[in-house]
Amino acid sequence: MILSFHPCFEADENRLCAGRLPDENDLALIQSADAVILSQGCPPELFRMVSRNCPRFFPDYTARFAYPGKLGQARLFRETGARHPDTIVFERFSDYRDFSQDTDCRLFSYPFVLKMDWGGEGDNVHLIASADELKHCLNRVTAYEATGQYGFLVQRYIPSGFRSLRVVVIYRKTLSYWRTHDQPGCFYASLSKGARVDRDSDPVLQDAAVQAVRTFCEQTGIDLAGFDILFSSEETQPVPLFLEINYFFGRQGIGGSEAYYALLVEQIHQWIIDQNLR
Repeated sequence: MILSFHPCFEADENRLCAGRLPDENDLALIQSADAVILSQGCPPELFRMVSRNCPRFFPDYTARFAYPGKLGQARLFRETGARHPDTIVFERFSDYRDFSQDTDCRLFSYPFVLKMDWGGEGDNVHLIASADELKHCLNRVTAYEATGQYGFLVQRYIPSGFRSLRVVVIYRKTLSYWRTHDQPGCFYASLSKGARVDRDSDPVLQDAAVQAVRTFCEQTGIDLAGFDILFSSEETQPVPLFLEINYFFGRQGIGGSEAYYALLVEQIHQWIIDQNLR
């Protein structure tokens, strides 16, 4: 029996867990299922219940919940040896204060990037070009902490020719496209902030990024996510640098929601076949 918690995938048994915690009825079905299909909005409580009580599930969100937020992803990149911009992680503002008071420790030279632990598509990501801008962002950090939102990181700025590469992994299917700005000097390279899609430029770099992402997914078990990749525009032979993992990702660059869901359902069926359940 295949159990689905995804509203767009019909299986032998179907449940929804949106806006509620999983209950004993969910547990009973999970324990009797041969496999479970989860939604991208899967809460951690449901994933823990599924991963502990059913041997097969898709997507695999082990890394998502073990390494949450941008800080968790930075640790995951470091632990797996994935190449990424040099990064310093601060769980709280007090950690930064202790760091800044150590005369042997320095942040990166200006400009550098400061990211809050949450937010996507460029939200809560800031290019810091001066001490005044750093002070302003640190004031925002302390304001967020007052509301219970903690954690930020600083990262070496990588000049990238005003573009980033999005690599989308949907089980066996991988798609890639550049997000680029026409106006030099624009820091953000997300579609929500005005970037355009370029699927054709630099196919060799795209292939290198896809291979790096696929290797990373083999290491971590990630099988549904959008990865943000940078290439330095200052290097003659740049390597792909991991920026972020997006478990919720925009669909405009892969043809829109209808195309995405068609591809997702196709790949779920392929996963079921690979599990010898059909």
